[in-house]
Amino acid sequence: MLPLLVPMLAMVFTLRGSGAQSVTQPDRHVLVSEGAPLQLRCSYSSSVSPYLFWYQQRPSQGLQLLLKYMSGATLVTGIDGFQAELRKNETSFHLRKPSAHWSDSAEYFCALSDTVPGAAGGAEHKPPDVGDFL
Repeated sequence: MLPLLVPMLAMVFTLRGSGAQSVTQPDRHVLVSEGAPLQLRCSYSSSVSPYLFWYQQRPSQGLQLLLKYMSGATLVTGIDGFQAELRKNETSFHLRKPSAHWSDSAEYFCALSDTVPGAAGGAEHKPPDVGDFL
């Protein structure tokens, strides 16, 4: 089996209003064999209950929303078998997939906001050269 290289970048939102919020993805690249479990780590800092997102960007394509946490259940299931679990006590929202496939080779972005996208007073975001995605 060939290993997959999964580059990761973090999107940090600069928010208007109450407190500073950020996300951190400690792993710059993740190498995983095809068929092996995939985990991409994301930690966040927020003074309010955040809305959390995972995006995927394949080469020469735009961002694709994989999953989002708005409220309720802490385990979120997204597209293509991806899942993320919100662990408030650890302030983490790690992305997981039970079995990685070569087509999962892409850049992954963890993001947060203190408002629902499209709502008044939303977040102002500055992703690294990926354009406007909300």
